[in-house]
Amino acid sequence: MLNDYINQFLEYCELDKNLSPTTLKMYRYYLETFNQWLVKNVGDVGPEKLTPDIIRSYRLYLSRYVNPVKGPLKRTTQLYFLIAVRSMLKFFALRGIKSMPADQVELGKGRDRTIKFLDEEQLERLLNSPEISAKEGLRDKAILETLFSTGLRVSELVKLNRDQINLERREFGVIGKGGKARVVFLSKTAADWLTRYLKKREDDFRPVFIRYSGKVIPDNNGEKMRLTARSVERIVDKYAKKIRLPIKIGPHALRHSFATDLLRHGADIRSVQEMLGHKNIGTTQIYTHVTNKQLRDVHEAFHGRK
Repeated sequence: MLNDYINQFLEYCELDKNLSPTTLKMYRYYLETFNQWLVKNVGDVGPEKLTPDIIRSYRLYLSRYVNPVKGPLKRTTQLYFLIAVRSMLKFFALRGIKSMPADQVELGKGRDRTIKFLDEEQLERLLNSPEISAKEGLRDKAILETLFSTGLRVSELVKLNRDQINLERREFGVIGKGGKARVVFLSKTAADWLTRYLKKREDDFRPVFIRYSGKVIPDNNGEKMRLTARSVERIVDKYAKKIRLPIKIGPHALRHSFATDLLRHGADIRSVQEMLGHKNIGTTQIYTHVTNKQLRDVHEAFHGRK
């Protein structure tokens, strides 16, 4: 019975909230998993039968679940399941569908997020690690510089098209999560490397970043030549290993580095929020505890052991 309502909720997320296909896919997975547990442990019930006790039992199930291969569910993963259920309950309230209030879904206390970012020396080594005499290396150099200069998500980076970027003004618009539009800016260095990379290209493919491995498929404006997010993740990982970084990083670490670099050099948090495309200021505030110079100054001034 709940399955029909799950489909209604997903249609609402697609049409009215304009959520990405990836987010919709994950919502479907989380909610169908919840419904399967519900049918097995409570019955094939509708929204009106959901209660705080049922949700608490589901929380307990998630907490104790152990995957035969991956082991126990991470605390953050458990929260994703519960957030999906809570979002569906909010939809029920919006549409006048009788069910329990969404605020009665307790999420529990989560752990603070660990932010992976690079210091200036590590950044310099990473950005200079590609071999620019090769066409792949020049592309990779442009990718790394663009990621750090703009704070783009990897999904936003791989969607870029040539006609989208104004290299003279060193800026362009992107559509981020939830269809939120923003303008991002290229440093002079990033713009220079992007220009060098594009000038070396001998094709008319529309995507900014293309693959060089595999068969060349020239149809459809070169869409099948577009680099994927997974490929960019492999590229970043390749250079992180090359310079022997002590931590495993992906493209998002360059986004984190972009934000911490701005805040360390005096940018206000509202501007950083806008440049990152965060809907809520609370999301941006995760960076402040690693960039708070005042706390460092207090430690330097008052810690007993100099």
